[in-house]
Amino acid sequence: MPTSDSSNWNVYKGHGKPASKPIELPPAPGWRQFRDDAEGAAEQQRLKGENFKPPAVAVEMVNAALALRRPLLITGNPGTGKSSLAYAVARELGLGTVLKWAITTRTTLKDGLYSYDAIARLQDAQASGKDNRRETGNYITLGALGTAFLPADLPRVLLIDEIDKSDIDLPNDLLNLFEDGEFTISELQRLELPATEVRTIDREKDGKQRKVPVSNGVVRCRAFPLVIMTSNGERDFPPPFLRRCLRLKMPNPGPEELQEIVEKHLGETAAEQSKPLIQWFCDQIEAGGTLANDQLLNVIHLRTQERTSTKPQKQTKTHPDEAMTLTLTELEKRLLKDLSSPEEI
Repeated sequence: MPTSDSSNWNVYKGHGKPASKPIELPPAPGWRQFRDDAEGAAEQQRLKGENFKPPAVAVEMVNAALALRRPLLITGNPGTGKSSLAYAVARELGLGTVLKWAITTRTTLKDGLYSYDAIARLQDAQASGKDNRRETGNYITLGALGTAFLPADLPRVLLIDEIDKSDIDLPNDLLNLFEDGEFTISELQRLELPATEVRTIDREKDGKQRKVPVSNGVVRCRAFPLVIMTSNGERDFPPPFLRRCLRLKMPNPGPEELQEIVEKHLGETAAEQSKPLIQWFCDQIEAGGTLANDQLLNVIHLRTQERTSTKPQKQTKTHPDEAMTLTLTELEKRLLKDLSSPEEI
């Protein structure tokens, strides 16, 4: 493992002198590659699903959620695959791209269902001198939640990420939608139009937003979507909400599962060489530490590419079966910092 500053990933030197030629960045990790073409997002989702191996209990609960047409609420430590499960299911069952709804403290139910651009409609009406109500659908875009409940023969996969960050009312606001499988678009319902085309967040192959017809202002599902909601356990949910969900606590992966994850992402050689580090990682979690699989992959990626440029220091860790010596650089220690520990000043 090189210890000099000449390794090819140290493109920034900190001396303040402008580069004399365009910089060359090292190849990105497979899970952090980006594309600007129309198929880029679908490719990224495919990789997320391809490289994730769900535990047996997760497979069982997904099948139960599909059979019972119930949402699945998943808790667990960071990096245990709560979100990745949605992409793995969509890829294996051919259910299209995953619809992701990221939750914040300001998120409301309507944010997920649809948006209506009243200002644009008013400006267009003033410019044309007429207000054609049949064009109202041009100013409505279904969100991830609304798109998931469009009628279809097969269910879409909806990922509601970090629902525990939501306002206290959001879980209860979801109850009617989860129970009835339908919602109304009030701006269309008032017009009493038999059918109006609206946009969705889905994209066609040419990159344009997909349009779908909505009858009488009501969106009603035919196949209840597979709703996967993730939570980091930062809050409790009301019993009426929990009654309508199936619940799963994602287990922490053991050494064998982690080695398989590393092998899928970085290859068999990297996984084999990283056994001591993987065991150390599992020991930290068993001792109560909070670490994410991403942190482990980051370190192994740097090791695999031989880009670690800080001097290693030895740490001795006793394995249940044998004493082994694990070498971590200062950089690796920072990358593997416990997520629950306070920031250093």
